[in-house]
Amino acid sequence: MAALEQGRTSWTAVLDVVRLCPWDDAIAVTAAQVRDVFQRLYVAGQWKIGDLPVLVVVDAGYDVTRLAFLLADLPVELLGRMRSDRVLYFPPLPQPAGKCGRKPKRGAEFAFEDAATQPVPSVTTVTDTTHYGKAVATAWHPLHPLLTRRSAWASYPEGELPVIEGTVIRLQVDHLRGDHSPRPIWLWWSATAATAADVDRLWQAFLRRFDLEHTFRLFKQTLGWTTPKIREPAAADRWTWIVIASHTQLRLARPLAEDLRKPWERPARQGRLTPARVRRGFRRVHAKTPQPASAPKPTVAGPGRPAGRKNKHRAHVHPVGKQGKPKPTGLITSTSG
Repeated sequence: MAALEQGRTSWTAVLDVVRLCPWDDAIAVTAAQVRDVFQRLYVAGQWKIGDLPVLVVVDAGYDVTRLAFLLADLPVELLGRMRSDRVLYFPPLPQPAGKCGRKPKRGAEFAFEDAATQPVPSVTTVTDTTHYGKAVATAWHPLHPLLTRRSAWASYPEGELPVIEGTVIRLQVDHLRGDHSPRPIWLWWSATAATAADVDRLWQAFLRRFDLEHTFRLFKQTLGWTTPKIREPAAADRWTWIVIASHTQLRLARPLAEDLRKPWERPARQGRLTPARVRRGFRRVHAKTPQPASAPKPTVAGPGRPAGRKNKHRAHVHPVGKQGKPKPTGLITSTSG
């Protein structure tokens, strides 16, 4: 989990990381992680009663509707991408007076790939972008998916499954770089009755989610996240937190680092250095800060293994495993307010 900043930037504030086991329910683990991070933010005073709800943005690999159901008791809004072949449903229309029979569970269907099932949108906004032409965002609400008693909902208590309503947003741009016929992006927001300002804020926040990819690239290529050949999962977790701490040091050193740019690089604005440039000037910052530890003493390498003797201690091979069905305790419940 990482917090994003405003404006165009490659900086993110990594808040938490959790290792997934092969038998874990990814959505349940994510919900517990979001709940834990929010509680820490609340205790630290980063979120106070009366502030706007925290917006959590996820990609298409997450079941955003189930994640919103698990976090319904928190002041958190979920925004996630849906596949373009999904079918959602409007709420049922009220029954006429005097009509007998069972009330329908759902109303008209809304198919992403069938324009005939899409009524007049509730909100439509048009924004001029720098690289993609006009960005047209249309929203419909309230819409909910059809839940069935299988997979994650197989262990739900007896009775009718919940109705998780939200707002569907379709984002369509004129063109992409190298692609003249881009496909629309379908988003689902856990709240309803979206305004034009909400729609613009939401689709721009989703595009900002890709700033986290720059952080992953920095971790791997610059900070050496995947360089060590670590044998144990616990050691990998410790190394991951060391990398996150190093990235946090670079983020805190932004106002102190100098712009040591290459001859072919453009000058950066004050306070807008990229992570790579801050790391380039971090050595000078490190020399000016007080050092709580003493300077390292020079030494020589150890004798190592004698020549001709092989390593008889084989590394333990951990099974990769396959993600199976979630456990009956996959749903998370909480009595906290």
